[in-house]
Amino acid sequence: MKHLFLSAIALAATLSASAWSQKGHDVTAYIAEQHLTERTRAAVDSILDGKSMVYWANWLDNASHNSDYAYTKTWHYRNIDAMETYESMPRNEKGDVTRAVAEQISLLRDSTLTPEQSALAMKILAHCMGDLHQPMHMGRLSDLGGNKVKLKFFNNETNLHHIWDSNILESGHKWSYTEWQQQIDRATPEEIVVITEGNPESWGKETYGIAKQVYVYFQPGMRVSYNHIARWTPVIEQQLLRAGLRLAHVLNSIYDPQ
Repeated sequence: MKHLFLSAIALAATLSASAWSQKGHDVTAYIAEQHLTERTRAAVDSILDGKSMVYWANWLDNASHNSDYAYTKTWHYRNIDAMETYESMPRNEKGDVTRAVAEQISLLRDSTLTPEQSALAMKILAHCMGDLHQPMHMGRLSDLGGNKVKLKFFNNETNLHHIWDSNILESGHKWSYTEWQQQIDRATPEEIVVITEGNPESWGKETYGIAKQVYVYFQPGMRVSYNHIARWTPVIEQQLLRAGLRLAHVLNSIYDPQ
């Protein structure tokens, strides 16, 4: 029985850790890169040894399954059950996505970090900022962030989490990550100021608000098709833009505060 219980916990962590498709994380990182100041860009390039944030944007999804980084498995999400609120839901003792983002920001502000520690914090931040804006990463523990909510995407059996990870994103636009940036990264300077206000906790609560809407709209057994893609693609565009602009904002605040 103990073995079965531990296996269930491991399965829950695995299912809940999958995030935006690779494209979504690439878009987030690439948008962020377009908004780095010259000084911040130089710092990021130095920390990542010349490789871009896009190069590392999806690294944590694989690394979390490596024994060296297994401690990050719960850092991709924060579950809030239906009968709980954002504030009342007990926090995962092993960490969650909002805490992970806040901790990496704090680490990168620490001038005593080694180059290796800085690089790790940067890679984790680039990924988790994307996860923070995926609504099903604020989904319910009871259904593993929508993984147990069965739906159809056209005629294919799938689940709510996967529909938000990739199905809608990949079907809404057949763009490369650079084309995504070119098309959705058009906020005015005034709009960017509003978008980048707040902190990881307030951004997580904002994403949770979208998650609640998603649960109302997508009912078990539903067949998701063209109209649903059209309805929710703008929300994905919004979330990817928010994630990218906020990632750039926190990095600029660290490396070029003036």
